Amino acid sequence: MTRYDVLIVGAGHGGAQAAIALRQNGFTGTVALIGEEPELPYERPPLSKEYLAGEKPWERLLIRQPAFWEERNVAMLLGQTAVAVDPVARSVSTAAGETIGYGSLIWAAGGHARRLPCSGGDLIGVHTVRNRGDVDRLLGELPDVARVVVIGGGYIGLEAAAALTKLGRHVTLVEAQDRVLERVAGEPLSRFFEAEHRAHGVDLRLGTQVDCIEGVERVTGVRLADGDVLAADMVIVGIGIVPAVAPLLAAGAQGGNGVLIDGQCRTSLPGIFAVGDCALHANRFAEGAVIRLESVQNANDQASIAAKTILGIDAEYDAVPWFWSNQYELKLQTVGISAGHDTALVRGDPETRSFSVVYLRNGRVIALDCVNSIKDYVQGRKLVVDGATPDLAALADASRPLKELASLPAS
Repeated sequence: MTRYDVLIVGAGHGGAQAAIALRQNGFTGTVALIGEEPELPYERPPLSKEYLAGEKPWERLLIRQPAFWEERNVAMLLGQTAVAVDPVARSVSTAAGETIGYGSLIWAAGGHARRLPCSGGDLIGVHTVRNRGDVDRLLGELPDVARVVVIGGGYIGLEAAAALTKLGRHVTLVEAQDRVLERVAGEPLSRFFEAEHRAHGVDLRLGTQVDCIEGVERVTGVRLADGDVLAADMVIVGIGIVPAVAPLLAAGAQGGNGVLIDGQCRTSLPGIFAVGDCALHANRFAEGAVIRLESVQNANDQASIAAKTILGIDAEYDAVPWFWSNQYELKLQTVGISAGHDTALVRGDPETRSFSVVYLRNGRVIALDCVNSIKDYVQGRKLVVDGATPDLAALADASRPLKELASLPAS
């Protein structure tokens, strides 16, 4: 049985950063990274943005070039899937029947795209956008596609709709809730993006349920719950992910919709850490709620904490969450978590396509959504970290730099 001092399962941002952080902090033991895909670690966010739109080539998505991993002696076990963990023997079994031993295990497996819970989801022409293979298959079919139905009005669905609209396809987006981005943003931001997509020709169907996908072998349409049928040559499903934690839960790790970790990213199993999309953790920026965060920031920061803990370096995860989304000529940057806000204050004029939405709870700033407003994003970070209570009138005045407001008393 091959054994590594640190075995990392998952070749996304978290897995790559874990290996990088181990070497940066002086770890000299053996390190290996298991990845389901055949590719070296690469950036995921551009898949639904620049890569899908043909604006960023594959080579520019690589997190590091091949020589980087070779020089740092990180073994890449690619095209392999971890299917079982034995925490007593300290080993991982792969789908190919191989057993790999470890001293410490970092689980950075992320998740898999959630499938439609209705008939027709396996027809040709129904796609998700989770990895390079997904997008390459989609792009391979695109020359014969005129009409696309996107199911899901979250970031992935909106980004895919924007990219495909720019490529000249007619896009209809179906969202079960009464507004897009309902789970992650306030109504002012939702309505702004709805107007932008409609202005670019996207047909938005809000508060609309999908009954099934129609077609024989290949998709021909999407039947809605009200009986209406949307003609479609392609369907893109963006309804979230299922965290890839079944092997850990089967081995006895605490969790459910993810695997539970502490402030050092340790699971309840000895010698096993978890980071990134699959990691359930208490987050002070969510009022201490136990959550999963699906972001590059979270994956990278948790990976660094896990690596330091393995090396005996005191560290605890306490990073402010941040996210971003590119749609058309709009760059949305988010800092903090807006869930549970009682006030959504618009700063600036959305008609100018440069504004921010500031979220407060009990008078304290908890998050900002900044559209083409990088200064607000950069300066607003401190307000979120400090839980500032600025004067609301001053906060709404876009001519006032946010860095001036941190010490102002609440109105």
